[in-house]
Amino acid sequence: MRDVVEREVHTMLELGVIERSRSEWRSPIVLVPKPDGSLRFCIDFRKVNAISKFDAYPMPRTDELLERLGKAKFITTLDLTKGYWQIPLDRESQEKTAFTTPSGLFHFVRMPFGLHGAPATFQRMMDRLLAPHLEYAAAYLDDVVIYGRDWEDHINQVAAVLRTLRDAGLTANPKKCKIGAQETTYLGYRLGRGLVRPLVGKVEAIRNYPTPTTKRKVRQFLGLAGDYRRFVPQFASIAAPLTSLLTKDKPQRVRWDTECDSAFQQLKEALCSEPVLLSPDFDKPFCLQTDASATGLGAVLSQEVDGEEHPVVFISRKLFPRERQYSVIEREALAIKWAVEALRYYLLGGEFTLLTDHAPLKWLQTMRDTNSRLMRWYLALQPYVFSIHHRAGKANANADALSR
Repeated sequence: MRDVVEREVHTMLELGVIERSRSEWRSPIVLVPKPDGSLRFCIDFRKVNAISKFDAYPMPRTDELLERLGKAKFITTLDLTKGYWQIPLDRESQEKTAFTTPSGLFHFVRMPFGLHGAPATFQRMMDRLLAPHLEYAAAYLDDVVIYGRDWEDHINQVAAVLRTLRDAGLTANPKKCKIGAQETTYLGYRLGRGLVRPLVGKVEAIRNYPTPTTKRKVRQFLGLAGDYRRFVPQFASIAAPLTSLLTKDKPQRVRWDTECDSAFQQLKEALCSEPVLLSPDFDKPFCLQTDASATGLGAVLSQEVDGEEHPVVFISRKLFPRERQYSVIEREALAIKWAVEALRYYLLGGEFTLLTDHAPLKWLQTMRDTNSRLMRWYLALQPYVFSIHHRAGKANANADALSR
């Protein structure tokens, strides 16, 4: 392990990213296992982040970016390599990034990953760099996109953007770049040929919700739908064939008929349309509810309007076989990490509330590195600004149902 630390420190010293320090600040280093078994060098900046001012510089609105890209015939995407290291830190900030290793104390002279102000700082730089190219180029952090309708113009515009990036000392990863594509993926959408299609649908988790086969599964679905019953006219009447399955005289394995199926489909459709489902308002805070079961993960992103909670996106996925071996707290933490990353274009750059029905996760923000898996997942969330609140299982029924 010491070899990993020394090798990383040597590389950063050679690149001029860090230097030896006499700072009074000190953040611990953490070595977290990668899926391939190797170790990743990370710095735990939680205490620094806890007392840092929040940078409110806005992230680009994905809806506005996608509107600009919708009619493009040619799209180029560039993935910048270690872009944060291109931003110098002032002397006062350098001292706050100090970290200790077996060979001494060091601090960053270039912006490190893990500071929650880093995304806003990097976005500000990219917006300034690309200002001369505003009509045909944009960036969401280190994901740059160049778009156009004429091939010759597009190639010239790509060259102009590359010159700007080169002059700023930024480099792109050739393996992750696409030049002049007619279709590509960007910000979680499939773009090209006049179409903009989400890779992960806002409501696919609801549309694909499996037909309940037992009383327990019917109860879970009604818990999900019931969270939004105030927005569904005649909810009780529509749901009546399903609620009748829950009476004591009915068997545990339900007898599903056409009337039940009609009610099931009507409620799913109601959850997927207005006034239940809400278009996101990026000027308002988001609330993320997550849950994990023995077989899957579920999450609901929502916002409050006039005192009422409206869903914006429903997502879910099954657990992989190896993930089913995780402890309860590990599965619940995985649900948080997975949901935040899946919904990063909604959450990055703003403050949000995270609701979980697993009370021990409230100490995730102060935990020690006794569990490398939990530590790895939490460190991946350092760029985000959020507070964790416990919500009892019955009040978390929407995310709970999606995880089953």
